[in-house]
Amino acid sequence: MKIYNTLTRRKEEFHPINEGKVGIYVCGPTVYDFIHIGNARPMIVFDTLRRYLEHKGYEVNFVSNFTDVDDKIIKRANEEGVPAEEISERYIAECKKDMEGLSVRPATVHPQATKEIPDMIELVKTLIDKGHAYEVNGTVYFRTRSFPDYGKLSHKNIDDLESGHRAEAHALKVSGEDEKEDPLDFVLWKPKKEGEPFWKSPWSEGRPGWHLECSCMSKKYIGDVIDIHAGGQDLIFPHHENEIAQSEAANGTEFARYWMHNGYLNIDGTKMSKSLGNFFTVREISEKYDLAVIRFFMLSAHYRSPLNFAEDLVASAKSSLERIRTSASLLTEIIDKGEDKAAVDGLDAALAEFVARYDAAMDDDLNTADAISVVFELVKYANTLKDELGAADAQKILDTITGLMEILGVAALPKKEMLDSEIEALIEERQAARKAKNFARADEIRDELIGKGIILEDTREGVRWKRA
Repeated sequence: MKIYNTLTRRKEEFHPINEGKVGIYVCGPTVYDFIHIGNARPMIVFDTLRRYLEHKGYEVNFVSNFTDVDDKIIKRANEEGVPAEEISERYIAECKKDMEGLSVRPATVHPQATKEIPDMIELVKTLIDKGHAYEVNGTVYFRTRSFPDYGKLSHKNIDDLESGHRAEAHALKVSGEDEKEDPLDFVLWKPKKEGEPFWKSPWSEGRPGWHLECSCMSKKYIGDVIDIHAGGQDLIFPHHENEIAQSEAANGTEFARYWMHNGYLNIDGTKMSKSLGNFFTVREISEKYDLAVIRFFMLSAHYRSPLNFAEDLVASAKSSLERIRTSASLLTEIIDKGEDKAAVDGLDAALAEFVARYDAAMDDDLNTADAISVVFELVKYANTLKDELGAADAQKILDTITGLMEILGVAALPKKEMLDSEIEALIEERQAARKAKNFARADEIRDELIGKGIILEDTREGVRWKRA
């Protein structure tokens, strides 16, 4: 398998550190709200990478964190008048629901920054002891120029970076707020402000810097060296660049062998932004589309390419997925009939060839777009044989289609639709739960119905529902 490595800017043959095992670290979301459709892309892409590596026989240790201490979380907590922990735990739970809807499997470990503070303090101590960090008035900074390779991931020149910071540095000097030795130095630990959560450290009561968190959690749950570090393209600089600097400075070894980054997601050709009104959460999208369609849509393009989320493109993905599911349903009907027909000549060889071509596409830097094209060719082949197929051959083809789609995390057979009576019974149960002030159960039922493509609308006249 070849992977495009952001570090070297070329495709490289993948060789894990330990034969048969792969450690993957993916930067997860900051949990202050429902995850948005842009968060969903790396989740889907790297879940598919994990599934494919497992298909190839690797044992995968897949680690993806939740950033549960951050300015945005604190701001939300202050607005609601609740502890920051209540906000983060609420949205971790909501994130997990959306991940399930997108068929993103739970990570081997989902570390939370707030539960790993002692290890972060130890990492900062190590960096200070080695001369890579220094403390000023309770804040600890990383001494960026102490790490000669700074900029190697983003391919930025440190002198160019410094010139970009000169105006900022001058303004800080004039205001008397300049504490850094160098404008490029970044925060490892910062003192608390009024109303913020904090932890005791040798330098101040405060909290870790964002970059430090991932360095610490990846080291604890994978080791000093990661096989694959992944995330969105927007994290290359400064987040991943800073992770490399502090990790390699502390550990004295390479931080990650391969770096994978997915491209940006645009909405109707424009960057997603709340101010433009084109900002969508996964939860909002789920009320309009089956999330299997969204996953299929995202995998229909190469993960490194920019992806444009637009109504017509999603509709096209929906039609394409329906073609696959219609063929799978037809094969199921043939299997259910149980007819014993003569075996189709050359079927086994043809199916093996489809699988080999699918694997070749996935081996080429996880080219899911080309892999999906192979699935379509297999569907076309199956459709041409429908009158010749007996139950045994139909089962072979169906098993092949479902197996290839399972790697993509998309079910080849459509979910069995709920009967109207089943929907209405659940709505009645939800109404009873709300009357009894059992809001947790009411929300569970709503989520269950949304997951099955049923959209609820609470009106003065009662609850209305429709299928997505």
